[in-house]
Amino acid sequence: MTSGTLFRAALLVALVAFPFFANDFWVQQIGGRTLGLGTIALSLVFLAAHGGMLSLGQMALAGVAGYAVAYFTAPVAGVGLLLPWPAAVAVALALSTLAGLLVGLIAVRTSGIYTLMLTLAIAMGFYYLALQNYALFNGFTGFTQVEAPSVAGIAFNTPRAFYGLCLGAALACYAAVTYLATTPFGLAMQAARDNPRRLSALGYHVASLRVAAFGIAGLIAGIGGVLSLWLNGSISPGSIALVPTIDVLMAAVLGGLGHPIGAYVGALLFVIVQNFAIDFIDRERFNTLIGLIFLAVVLFSPDGVIGLARRVRMLFAPTPEKTRPAMDAAAGLDAANDKT
Repeated sequence: MTSGTLFRAALLVALVAFPFFANDFWVQQIGGRTLGLGTIALSLVFLAAHGGMLSLGQMALAGVAGYAVAYFTAPVAGVGLLLPWPAAVAVALALSTLAGLLVGLIAVRTSGIYTLMLTLAIAMGFYYLALQNYALFNGFTGFTQVEAPSVAGIAFNTPRAFYGLCLGAALACYAAVTYLATTPFGLAMQAARDNPRRLSALGYHVASLRVAAFGIAGLIAGIGGVLSLWLNGSISPGSIALVPTIDVLMAAVLGGLGHPIGAYVGALLFVIVQNFAIDFIDRERFNTLIGLIFLAVVLFSPDGVIGLARRVRMLFAPTPEKTRPAMDAAAGLDAANDKT
């Protein structure tokens, strides 16, 4: 068993055991919030790592799913319809996937910074739509008193049950992203990222691949949006405003845009600083503190905390030059034994 496999197994055991040793605040507000935000950030990492595309529309796609679940499970002031929660979640994820495809149809016409700005414009357009529309989004107030469902006697509005739900969803999304990277679709996406002209010459439709990737990212963001809705118990235009939109980008960059696990590492760092900034600096200066941390990570490790950890590990890992004398000594010993 390799060291990487051992590390993943130990991490999984720690994640499962975490709610049995932590209090309710850490389980729900730190663990649950990290997994929800990390899943939304994972949708951005998926686009960036496998497709070379940066999007600032992932929080908006999460908001599509969140608003849909709230609309169909918690009507308020005559706005909304009641549906069983499984049907509401299915409709919400279908809508977020469709929204991702629509964003992709527009975004694939651009590249680089233009994709970033275009998706930001789409996100802000959705924010103002939710703010001003009362027939579907209930305007500034949004939807309140949205409760997580109960299944087989398990109430997911309790901290440990909710954490278990978030952990299961996060593991499923992470496994899907890592699996897709090894499929023909994932390999084609990486080829489109590295050399789109050559891939096109081989007969692939690069634009279609990228649109499909936006659809998958919309589904992942939608899952994170539903988890965030159930965590907060409400959703409003403030949930999809500019600050939450940038928060997703910061979490992804802090962890490492090239590493799927980095989405959750960055989200954990962001959530901890967000919750405990008052212990180090005035609450109103939270953005200053997280901004300084962001700058430090970008300056010293452009590929995030995961990249930094890998470089530190490589410093202490045995190199071929270090291991060669030991190997030569072992070979000599074996030869001596053979002679005797």
